[in-house]
Amino acid sequence: MAWYRVGGTQRVVIGVVATLLATQAVSAQARDRGRDPTSFVNQQRDIEEDIRRKLDEAMPPTDRTGLDFGLSYSFYLFLYDDGIDSSRTIRRHDLRAWSRLTLDDGAHEFYVRGRVGLLDFNTGDSFDGNDDDWEGPNLERGFYKFDLRKAVRAQSGRSLSYNLQVDVGRDLVTLGTGYALSLPLDHVQVRAEAFNWQLTGLVGRTVGSSEDFDRSRPTSRTRRMFFGAEMRYLGFDQHQPFAYVLWQEDQNHDNIPTPLQGYDYDSFYFGIGSQGELVRNLRYSTEWVWEWGRGYGDRRFAKKDIIRAWAFDFELEYLFDTPSQARASIEYMFASGDSDRLFSPTDTVGGNRDDFTDTGFNGFGWRSTGLSLSPELSNVHIWRMGASFFPFHTEPALRRMELGSDAYLFWKHHRAGAISDPTAGVQSGYLGWELDVHMNWELTHDLAWTVRGGLFLPGKAFEDRTSRTFLLTGLTWSF
Repeated sequence: MAWYRVGGTQRVVIGVVATLLATQAVSAQARDRGRDPTSFVNQQRDIEEDIRRKLDEAMPPTDRTGLDFGLSYSFYLFLYDDGIDSSRTIRRHDLRAWSRLTLDDGAHEFYVRGRVGLLDFNTGDSFDGNDDDWEGPNLERGFYKFDLRKAVRAQSGRSLSYNLQVDVGRDLVTLGTGYALSLPLDHVQVRAEAFNWQLTGLVGRTVGSSEDFDRSRPTSRTRRMFFGAEMRYLGFDQHQPFAYVLWQEDQNHDNIPTPLQGYDYDSFYFGIGSQGELVRNLRYSTEWVWEWGRGYGDRRFAKKDIIRAWAFDFELEYLFDTPSQARASIEYMFASGDSDRLFSPTDTVGGNRDDFTDTGFNGFGWRSTGLSLSPELSNVHIWRMGASFFPFHTEPALRRMELGSDAYLFWKHHRAGAISDPTAGVQSGYLGWELDVHMNWELTHDLAWTVRGGLFLPGKAFEDRTSRTFLLTGLTWSF
């Protein structure tokens, strides 16, 4: 038995020389240093999130005992403009093998998934000069989960009013709605539930092969520790309010010492929010995040900056009572910026410069921010409207074809500050807008086809206001 969906890799952006260069020079250095730009990284993350959701949907329930395994192959073709070169062409191949063992009616679950991939660029289109980039074999997921309530039910037939769950291994970890933390971690997570309250404790660290969000740093492997706790109230029928705290400790080791420049970024997050249903079929999700901490600014090594930042997200989604399964959504995303960050909202080099207070938000969460621009959630306002449906649900051959679209409007928080696209160097708040469309079609139980297109029209913040296009198409075969 096998499940499918695509895979992806994650690599990252930009090198800057730390001082007086124009934005165009910075983007040229990003290319010369051979690191993938943020937009490319976020495009790959968007695919990874789609994989995770589809795999979760396809997985059978764990309330049974058994062994499952599978293999899948995916091929994807990317053609897009990145604002630096007029066009790039990339072919991506992914091969995954996974196995899952459940015991005692789901009380014990063991899961492992490995991946090997190839990024095949057209000649001269790669960011690091390597047109054929093999990745892996890597352990993409590997964990053990224990559920006390299921164990007691399997052994004695009793149903507990409380529960204890333990997760150990490598898996996606999320706090709240995932705005501050939604990241694959090597972790231990304990979740206790009683009297309509759910308390979650987390200790984890980044997967070493992933890239660090500070892309100016001379390190090859990211090393950050996470300690967190979340409290949810489960007593309401239609709402789940939550609050959490998260502490991130920078343990990166620099490959090359950098004179007169420190790099540590230690941050603390407090988040509150809620998820649920306002009225029938109208779902909502919201999260507020405040960030404190200390980190080095540009050309600083003796004294750290104080971090004071915040972020916010709110989404409404309506599910129509129609056979086409139509849905429509609106969302507002915000992450504070700093007007002193002239070259990058996330990097140390080219980051905070003129004072010792850094108001730029840097989290470890994720939201889909469009196919073409794909900015990081820092120094931005983003408005999104989207819709999708299955238009041919009465036709047997086409009934699993989904069509959808998303429209984005982008604006800077501080017009003088940087966003993750270094070509947005003009001091204007208007970044532009984007229209994305997609088609997902399950041709058969084992074969799926997806097509995604995006058109970004740059605003006044870009000196080059030529439109950017993005096209992705791919097939996934599971066996």
